[in-house]
Amino acid sequence: MIQELSYVGIASPRSEDWRAYGTRQLGAMLTDDGPDGAVRLAVDDVSYRIAVHPGEQDEFLYAGWGMANETDLQNFVEKLETHGVDVHTGDATLLAERQVAELSWFEDPWGIRHELSWGKLATPLSFTPGRTMRGGFVTGDQGLGHVVFQVPDLDEANRFYVDVLGFRLSDRIATDRYTVRFYHVNGRHHSLALAELPGYVGFNHLMLEVENIDDLGTAIDLLDETGTEVMQTLGRHTNDLMTSIYISSPSGLQIEYGHGGLVVDDLSWIARTYDQPSYWGHRRPASSRSRVPGIVRPAPAPADANAAIP
Repeated sequence: MIQELSYVGIASPRSEDWRAYGTRQLGAMLTDDGPDGAVRLAVDDVSYRIAVHPGEQDEFLYAGWGMANETDLQNFVEKLETHGVDVHTGDATLLAERQVAELSWFEDPWGIRHELSWGKLATPLSFTPGRTMRGGFVTGDQGLGHVVFQVPDLDEANRFYVDVLGFRLSDRIATDRYTVRFYHVNGRHHSLALAELPGYVGFNHLMLEVENIDDLGTAIDLLDETGTEVMQTLGRHTNDLMTSIYISSPSGLQIEYGHGGLVVDDLSWIARTYDQPSYWGHRRPASSRSRVPGIVRPAPAPADANAAIP
């Protein structure tokens, strides 16, 4: 089974801007560039967690999911194949680039690429924040953070991600304007969330959680200095209790930067439906209300979207 969100990769014509943005605004650490010149950022002792590849347009490339070991990976691949998912084995070049022991990858019914791996390189005590921080990032057995994808059909996506990939529902938020489903694979309240956007597929945001609330405050103080736009004001979510702010990035996607997220215990957890996303805050400034947030593209034809769903 999937154990964590391990890493993410995007492409952008402004990949170089992530050197300053990732360190100064986010507090991540620059690591060695990828073979194609990708800017790579670490938020803990794992070699890197975020890769921003050079590209002609902003594009989501892949989500990397960590498995416990080689046996779990092999068993999971066999399960995917029984569901008709076309799984590819990573070659030596890809393993070296991702810095993992073994890797398989596939695309979901809407063309979102997912990579499954184990044995990602880590160097103990290697992480140094890109700016002064009172703590680090919440990772460990909770993985990198969470990703939120926009999908054209939430019910179909729920079937695929739960029945085929084994994500476990944490809860959902349902208002008169939208429904979002939240899923966990470890103690983090959600490593994945899915929101419906008819006709489109998108990467809405990546969430990074800091250990100390003062580091969230520092990130807010730096917004003017770094020229970073507020996409949603500081607020606290109803479902995972995260206090966070949503900010722009050089490449279309939003970053949710937060503190104090809820930890899920599967033995006692009960999924709820919330009728509002936040207790307070998380307001969209007028300058951002007319834009669809994230990296968005047209969805594939419906026939393709149903191919791998049992």
